[in-house]
Amino acid sequence: MIKKLLLPVFTLFVLQSCTVVRPGEVGVKQRMGKLSNEITTQGPALFNPFTSKIIKASIQTNDLEQNLSLPSKEGLSVNAQVSILYRLEREKVGKIIETYGLSYENIISNVFRSASADVSSNFFAKDMHSGMRSNIEAQIKAKMGDVLSKQGIIVESVLMKSIQLPAGLASSVERKLQAEQDAMRMEFVLQQEKLEAERKIIAAKGTRDSQKIVAEGLNNDIIKLRSIEAFLELSKSSNSKIIITDGKTPFLVD
Repeated sequence: MIKKLLLPVFTLFVLQSCTVVRPGEVGVKQRMGKLSNEITTQGPALFNPFTSKIIKASIQTNDLEQNLSLPSKEGLSVNAQVSILYRLEREKVGKIIETYGLSYENIISNVFRSASADVSSNFFAKDMHSGMRSNIEAQIKAKMGDVLSKQGIIVESVLMKSIQLPAGLASSVERKLQAEQDAMRMEFVLQQEKLEAERKIIAAKGTRDSQKIVAEGLNNDIIKLRSIEAFLELSKSSNSKIIITDGKTPFLVD
């Protein structure tokens, strides 16, 4: 009877003293409130459930999304949706948990808000909606890295996915872009017309030169020779013909 009671108790104890660290995770053992320096990688991990526990954290690349209003150089507010791609250094997970606990994303968010405000205030609002965006992203990432990399948090990318300019400025930017496109289109049309005009000039010049060459080459001797050749070809035909000639140039009458 006692054995039957001990078996489920033992089984429960084993289950409670074992956890599985999945791929992309690491585990840090906490014993009597103190974190161990050893990192447990994927696989089963044993611990004393009465005095210890395993704290698990992801070391994969994580995506932290932020929605905020960024200040611009001219004092406007630009609404932005930003993704922060980050990961934890395996060897520093214990230090991160000890310093920030498992709410380290709040720290990343606060650092991002400070860095993004500092960087965006050096750019005009229209720059955030143009080719300057990648430059802004790189500067925010670098500024965040100065603070977080020492703590073992690696910022891999800062991606500004959505930028919403103030209504008036958005219309102005759209009009400017439309004007630039119209100017490029007109430049293309003018270039095509210029090429067509050059083509016509070249064609006309070629026709003129051809006519000039023909005119210079058609002297009386060549005309007589061509007439004799045509007369000889006609004489070979079996059809009856009447040839009228003055002895110089023949004329054919069927």
